[in-house]
Amino acid sequence: MIQSYNIFDDTKDSLPEGRADFLLAGSVTKTCEIEGLTQAGIPGKIALTPTLDAELVNSGKVFSMPELAETPKGVPTPAVITRAVHNLDGFSQVAMLNLGLEVLPKEVKLFNFDIEPSDAINNNAKIDAKTIFAKGMEFGKKYELQGNYLILAESTPSGTTTALASALALGYNVANDFSSSFLHTPDSLKNKVVQEALALTDDSMGKFEKLGVVSDNMLLFVAGFLVEATRRFHVVVAGGTQMAAALLIADALREDVLKRLKSENLTLATTKWVAKDTNANIKHILEQLSYKPHAIYTEFSFANTEIPPLKMYDEGEAKEGVGAGAALAYAAKNGKDNQELLEAIELVLYELI
Repeated sequence: MIQSYNIFDDTKDSLPEGRADFLLAGSVTKTCEIEGLTQAGIPGKIALTPTLDAELVNSGKVFSMPELAETPKGVPTPAVITRAVHNLDGFSQVAMLNLGLEVLPKEVKLFNFDIEPSDAINNNAKIDAKTIFAKGMEFGKKYELQGNYLILAESTPSGTTTALASALALGYNVANDFSSSFLHTPDSLKNKVVQEALALTDDSMGKFEKLGVVSDNMLLFVAGFLVEATRRFHVVVAGGTQMAAALLIADALREDVLKRLKSENLTLATTKWVAKDTNANIKHILEQLSYKPHAIYTEFSFANTEIPPLKMYDEGEAKEGVGAGAALAYAAKNGKDNQELLEAIELVLYELI
């Protein structure tokens, strides 16, 4: 059987009991247009990635492009993992949050919030951070849970860059802790973009003002959502260092909004590829929080796959996204074994050909 483990002490661990709703927070930051910064999607069409991811998770098909989003090396989006898990043990609801998409997905239940794609952070993201955070809080008060708990995932290309900039702008000591979709992180380029963004801020700015320059809509909305939603039901934050940054933002702003999330109703779920990434340190990011979060990763391997590009996940390409880590934990909770899930993932890809 697939097994999940606690990020802090590697003891066996798991998701809550029952069925989960699955929400995908999709957003585009023009930071993704900086050449060489991300490989999360089709070169020249990176902004389509969250659109295609939502279509695949919901329908097992893509409608907005002839082919699936994959890296230049041919590694398919982690959405194939999440879709395969949904095929085996259906989520109680699948929907997408439009937090600034360039192209709306087809055949997907969509929640819209009148949010536009944000600018590149080294050109000032120009986000009204307080408004986006407030929209997240409002949705956290209103969202009607269909299952027993919520899995909240993300698809935001270049999101680890904006996440790093956000955390550093808030004063967290996490400069070397963030993952990348690349096996070999383009650190020099990422750091250059982040430093250019941070140079647009100064000590006279408040937290929201700084985040409006260097962050992205997904991080700000999710941070606000968690403050309210965790008061009502359990939320599994599905993702790696990006989603850990959303927790940092919510924690840093608790005095500004006079509210904090209810940490006992929170789980962060990621992949082993992120938890054991030697070029990053999600554990150290989570240790910056004012509370100790429940955080897990799940063992899974593509070693026996018949589709060679999938093996690159085990080598450190792609790693996480579109809720893959939480989907693997969901499969583990539902008693699936590695081979059963592997064949379900391969079937998703074969059906797309």
